[in-house]
Amino acid sequence: MDLGRIRRVYQSNREAAANTSDILRKATQRDLQRQTKQRDRENQMAERCRKKVARHKLPMKVIDAETQFDAKKLTFFFTANGRVDFRELVKDLASEFRTRIELRQIGAREESRRQGGCGVCGIEKCCITCINKFQPITTDVAKDQNLPINPARLTGACGKLKCCLMFERDMYQQAIKEFPALRTKVQTERGLGRIVRHDIYHDSVVLLHEDSTEEILSLEEVNNLVQPPQ
Repeated sequence: MDLGRIRRVYQSNREAAANTSDILRKATQRDLQRQTKQRDRENQMAERCRKKVARHKLPMKVIDAETQFDAKKLTFFFTANGRVDFRELVKDLASEFRTRIELRQIGAREESRRQGGCGVCGIEKCCITCINKFQPITTDVAKDQNLPINPARLTGACGKLKCCLMFERDMYQQAIKEFPALRTKVQTERGLGRIVRHDIYHDSVVLLHEDSTEEILSLEEVNNLVQPPQ
């Protein structure tokens, strides 16, 4: 496995996520204090918004709030199963907070990012540290890597397929080109077997013989013995 390439992709994504489009000046101590105060108030604002959502009986879940640095706009992030008519809610919020209000609907992955936390690997979630744009992920990505389709193992904290499944896909697709296809027949000293698994980490394959026993061959050995599928 090309660990160097994976590290380079990880670092590149992390740097891209950290880039800012417009930098006006270096933050002063006063700026930092102001931002800290705003972050503290955002939790209170989000909770007040939740109470108003309940009062208006809207089918939406408020995740958090974010104040623009100059306090000219207040954004509430929420999830919902469909479209929500929140016009009256916006009027109510604008009346209380006396600023421009934006309600932004987000998906499960963005919700998980905003909530923070660690993945099952024990480190901070990839969506926080190194992903700046979410990609569609399907079970085909797991199949490409010969992973068992086990929802409990493949699902992240957001309830969707783990973003990290995409990190090694290109490497797997490139490496697998050197392997004979699954179900290819191979004649060995133990008899005729079929390839049932690839192991790109160890450059080997697993053969299944007619007596249900398995045999492991190196990639070099199997490429020398491979027969066209029948």
